[in-house]
Amino acid sequence: MVKSSGMEGIMSTVEMDQTKILMTFVGTNLSPLWEKFLVPSEDDPIQCQHMSSPLGNGAVVETSDKKIVVLRRSSNVGEFPGHFVFPGGHPEPEEVGIDSDQSDKDSEMINKKASQEMFDSIIREVVEEIGVPAMSLCNPLFIGISRRVLNVRPAAFFFIRCNLCSEEIQQLYCNAQDGYESTQLFTVPLVELESMASKMPGCHQGGFALYKLMVEALKNT
Repeated sequence: MVKSSGMEGIMSTVEMDQTKILMTFVGTNLSPLWEKFLVPSEDDPIQCQHMSSPLGNGAVVETSDKKIVVLRRSSNVGEFPGHFVFPGGHPEPEEVGIDSDQSDKDSEMINKKASQEMFDSIIREVVEEIGVPAMSLCNPLFIGISRRVLNVRPAAFFFIRCNLCSEEIQQLYCNAQDGYESTQLFTVPLVELESMASKMPGCHQGGFALYKLMVEALKNT
């Protein structure tokens, strides 16, 4: 354990790394001047080379009665308070033992661990945010990556079927571990979701567009 300069209390190395990442994100993607950090280029990865852009994730969760789960974010959260969102958050590299830049180590092993964490993390986020047990969820289906126009942050989106009905999920939501991040849970049909999507952050609007593409593709197979 080490004491961090400029902050009260004791912080672990991992906590300090997380604090640095958050500060970098706030100083780039969340800065009012974020557009000034973009390097003019047709190549997006180069255009965003000065941005923190941590990869988020989100899940379009379908209930057993064919409704989609949507949350209303709390007014106390830092980003998009009061907006409608799909359950989600971000992968945690330290969950698979990656706590720093390890580009000089076994890249194949690191890539496998990082890839697995992408799928494991979205299950954790759904369980923590809406309160359903992990065993009620099917394996996540990756449907694409969405990127906000505002502050260019990317998010990986997944489709997940849940074997619980809307009423059961509403009951479990009352005791969700991260229920404080939202104030209300909705289970809605596709028609209603269309109107709610306009009140979502840009990356979640993109996630909804990816979901519709998936639905259309399944109709044509």
